[in-house]
Amino acid sequence: MTQTMTHTQTVQLNLLIDGNWIQGTGTELVSSSPTDPEHVVAAGGTATEADVHTAMAAARAAADGWAATPMAERGTYLLRAAAIITANADAWGTELAREEGKTFAEGRGEVLRAAQILTYYSAESDRLAGEVFSSPRRGEQILVTRKPLGVIGVITPFNFPIAIPAWKIAPALVFGNTVLWKPASAVPLLAMRLAQALVEAGLPDGVLNLVIGSGSLGSGIVNHPDLDGLTFTGSTGVGRKLAAAAATAGVPIQAEMGGKNASVVLEDADLDLAAEQVLFGAFRSTGQKCTATSRLILQDSIAEDFLARLCERLAAWKTGDPTDTAVHMGPVVSGTAAADIRAGIKASIAQGATLGFEGDVTDLGDAFVAPTILEVPDATNNAWRDEFFGPVLAVRRVASTAEAFELANDSEYGLSCALFTQDVSKVLAAMEVIDVGILHVNSESAGADPHVPFGGAKKSGYGPKEQGGAAKEFFTHTTTVYLRGA
Repeated sequence: MTQTMTHTQTVQLNLLIDGNWIQGTGTELVSSSPTDPEHVVAAGGTATEADVHTAMAAARAAADGWAATPMAERGTYLLRAAAIITANADAWGTELAREEGKTFAEGRGEVLRAAQILTYYSAESDRLAGEVFSSPRRGEQILVTRKPLGVIGVITPFNFPIAIPAWKIAPALVFGNTVLWKPASAVPLLAMRLAQALVEAGLPDGVLNLVIGSGSLGSGIVNHPDLDGLTFTGSTGVGRKLAAAAATAGVPIQAEMGGKNASVVLEDADLDLAAEQVLFGAFRSTGQKCTATSRLILQDSIAEDFLARLCERLAAWKTGDPTDTAVHMGPVVSGTAAADIRAGIKASIAQGATLGFEGDVTDLGDAFVAPTILEVPDATNNAWRDEFFGPVLAVRRVASTAEAFELANDSEYGLSCALFTQDVSKVLAAMEVIDVGILHVNSESAGADPHVPFGGAKKSGYGPKEQGGAAKEFFTHTTTVYLRGA
């Protein structure tokens, strides 16, 4: 039995400023489903520059009181919000599938991941502790304590419209910061749902403020004199511009940007396991993950066998309406994004790539892209270099493990890598040689848990890592206290 998308009433979009839900007075924003552009999921007026100033003033006014609130008490708001999110997982997962295009199962899973992240950070007061150092002077101890930065700007992308905001906002709040948040304008509804959960949980006025609108709002946030820190996930180009603006303003920034992640399958790998995991890494969420597998490196001796297994699995991969529970893959976020991806595939073939697999998206909408495998001739091919951010996998073959690791590093990015082998010595070598922030062994390149650091090497990231204990390195600063009795 399957469920398919039915048109429901359009949701009114509102801004959250100083505890009040208000209608934006800027340009009307219409959030349509990429599956069926005639279906308007949500609509409403956007924020103006004046709204950004008002929201920033509210965050600044609430900052001292929120910082003075005990961390354990701050955590209770997150825990209550997590329960609200969990209770709405089915409904909000369906809205996510309609608005962003990932399948219902993935949408529901993302909503529950947001709840998991809030639950994890709700207990931060049980983990966080200061440090005590010995002093070279008698009668003195040296303590290192932490304080919140103050007002944090949060700018988030379309591809995980509730989970990525949760893993930024939850630590920002629990460490005592107030937040001004601008989500991607393509997916405003799930942003509003997360904010609603926190408001319903009793979060004090001004602690979280939500402004919805175009990318120009981000410039207004990063250049605002009251901003104390900025956390961003999105494209490399935008991230670099924000990092430059933040540096000019003397504001710390945490930026997660591009990825061109490799999966490496060596000749001793379990090929069935590897085929399953590479498929998941490359084609789940329609390839729209910064950690998605977009490059595949195969040892010559198993390349033909592996590609046959992968293509057999992919042939059974159903593309269509993401709210249909029999579907494995939905559309990309928009028709424009799909056109860009198709143009990239065409250019890759013109540059000498061989089409190894192409799925069937006949009679589906403009935002659907066929799952595609391209075997590229060399490192100059655009499919090997460029981040398509869609269901496209570029393949190259190598003779040796050393060559495979060299190709895995052959990118300006260094976010994630997956290695498939049963030889622990090769795993240890990969840990030393492959320069990424996240290395998966015998599992897909995508995936992140809230209790461990997340972030990339090289040009994939800028500033401190996210999640786990690493979060405090960005959302707090240290005070070194020299403590001596009278």
